Amino acid sequence: MDVILATNMLSVGVDVNRLGIMAVNGQPKNTAEYIQATSRVGRSFPGLVCTVLTWSRPRDFSHYETFEHYHATFYKHVEAQSVTPFASRALDRGLTGAMVSMLRLGYEVFSPNLGAMELKDSCNKSAQETKDQISKRAWLVRQKAETKENTESMIASRIDHWVKEAKVPGRNLGYERVLRQGQTVNLIKKPSLSAWDEMTVPMSMREVEPGVRLIMDKASDSGESAPWDIQGKKDNDSKDGGAE
Repeated sequence: MDVILATNMLSVGVDVNRLGIMAVNGQPKNTAEYIQATSRVGRSFPGLVCTVLTWSRPRDFSHYETFEHYHATFYKHVEAQSVTPFASRALDRGLTGAMVSMLRLGYEVFSPNLGAMELKDSCNKSAQETKDQISKRAWLVRQKAETKENTESMIASRIDHWVKEAKVPGRNLGYERVLRQGQTVNLIKKPSLSAWDEMTVPMSMREVEPGVRLIMDKASDSGESAPWDIQGKKDNDSKDGGAE
């Protein structure tokens, strides 16, 4: 096939590397969708995107007037995600990365890769200050004692885990595994197909779940519909004496 006609669903699942040119009929409703859709071309080789705007649509006309500036800065126009701040599942995904970043950027002793070995006490002053800063932020955003307590509990659990890993003898503990630093074990983990734990840190906020690859087996497809029956039909027929 040389041409694909698609709705805006193109942005969520078409991965064909050889596609090189796209015509966008009208300006999509949001910038994130626009970026996602237009990034489906030019994957293997340089691509070309032609945006066809309609002068009678005020939104299209506005984008036409600011076309060059919008495309030079459209990443800053991406809409915020509708995630409840400091919700439990949001903390599962983002808390570890924020905590480790604050410690590494705020305290020089934790800055190097092997600085992960320096946290050997759960009552460490720097760790407690970081916990207080994040929990205060949770309180200012949500104004709920439950949210603040939940945040503090989750941070304390991560600090305890960190301390436990740092105290294991006979090895180096780094934020990431570096071969030239001898036997170094990584503290934080990249997302993978295995289950996430409290030290898993996503590489981006879009990285929420592992992908699932579906394979269609056409070898056994005879072209005829597979036989099927309503579940429980035989049981119901026996109870009703076969009456319908």
